[in-house]
Amino acid sequence: MTATTDTVTVLVPVGSLGAGAREDEVEFGLAAGAQAIASDAGSTDSGAAYLALGMSKNNRGAVKRDLEILMRAQARHGVPILIGSSGQAGGDLNVDWTRDIVVEIAREQGLNPRIAVLYSEQDPAVLKAKNAAGAITALAPLGPLDDATLDSCDHIVAAMGPEPYIQALEAGADIILGGRTTDTAVLAAYPLWKGMGVAPAWHAGKVTECGAQCAARRMGSGVMFRVGADFFDVAPLNPGNLCTPHSVSAHMLYENSDPFRLVEPGGVLDVTAARYEQLDEHWVRVTGSRWEPRPYTMKLEGAAVGPYQTIMLIGIRDPEVLRQLDVFHDRMLAALTERARRTVDADPDTWSISLRLYGWNAVDGEPVPDGTPPPREVGVLCVITAPTQKLATEIAKSCNPYFFHFPINPEKELPSYAFAFSPADIERGPVYEFKLNHVVATESPTELVRMEFVDLTGSEAA
Repeated sequence: MTATTDTVTVLVPVGSLGAGAREDEVEFGLAAGAQAIASDAGSTDSGAAYLALGMSKNNRGAVKRDLEILMRAQARHGVPILIGSSGQAGGDLNVDWTRDIVVEIAREQGLNPRIAVLYSEQDPAVLKAKNAAGAITALAPLGPLDDATLDSCDHIVAAMGPEPYIQALEAGADIILGGRTTDTAVLAAYPLWKGMGVAPAWHAGKVTECGAQCAARRMGSGVMFRVGADFFDVAPLNPGNLCTPHSVSAHMLYENSDPFRLVEPGGVLDVTAARYEQLDEHWVRVTGSRWEPRPYTMKLEGAAVGPYQTIMLIGIRDPEVLRQLDVFHDRMLAALTERARRTVDADPDTWSISLRLYGWNAVDGEPVPDGTPPPREVGVLCVITAPTQKLATEIAKSCNPYFFHFPINPEKELPSYAFAFSPADIERGPVYEFKLNHVVATESPTELVRMEFVDLTGSEAA
């Protein structure tokens, strides 16, 4: 099907920048009429370290490869590129890291884009004033925010909506590198700028946030979507793939506690009455989405360095242990804790030991149902958490003999378990923690966002 003048088509090359955009798919989508390229580049899925450290989870080469494909396409076709949550966490350091890659590619390729950089990292002093004015609200399970918590964060970001991207498009940006942004907003921004339906634009952004994951087959990386006044259509960029009503509707379940309602800055997307129709072998049309405007808020994410950890790992195939793993876990944990209390000169309330039985219940930690057969083998991960790395390692060394030889039956010969590494204790470094789970009310969608330009069309400016 071909695009019409009353629709806008957006190409989503990959679910997350650096995951592997495909040049043939990008060219396919642009040839089919895509007017913009948009991609998310980050997430909190991999924990707080990437915000606290200002670093990307993806390696530089992978991100540069994807950007090279997109920037060459942008130069040939003149369509804008919108990237959200740059550098994984969307903090200022993450955004600048991405900006430097873009500038490097431009110089290597002889390109001259006008680059807008959107920063959403927050000054704690500004947030303290907002909090004092009652503009910050806690989300479960956290309670009211205090100044000490804000001061403890290494970096704090506010998740942007589409408005800063629209502002950058209005200013003539060819490439927009956004700080922390909701996955949906960066994809909805271009059709919203062009005056398409608000609910369809947001719903399309949600469905396509992970690229081809909304398609029926595990092939290809990207998708494209077409937004009109009261509908959107979606199809994969790989001609051998297809979207179905099931694959498209199912994506509302992804990272969303309510499969019918999605909270975003400035409103709630309600898809309770949405209808999904197969148009042909590739395209699905969606109608019936609704947008409920709400007072504008931005989600706050703050990360900080926490305590330190040292770990040890053993493998166990002893059939007597495997028959009584729950008993073994409890007895060993008690023995290790008592051993550390007796041999380490530190307040026991400041450190902890945990055991995780991989192959049994390490993932959820829940009791295993009665009648579950013993596994063939298990890996036992011992995690020591303490205020300093030195103390965590001292506790690990104290526990080493018991962790290696602990018997479940003291009447039998002392067993030996298989240490995975030597030395057995591995210093994992600090634990990084999210400190904030709050939203801040803003006077405007761009109040907490800073926009700068790197103009390579002539002379550079910042």
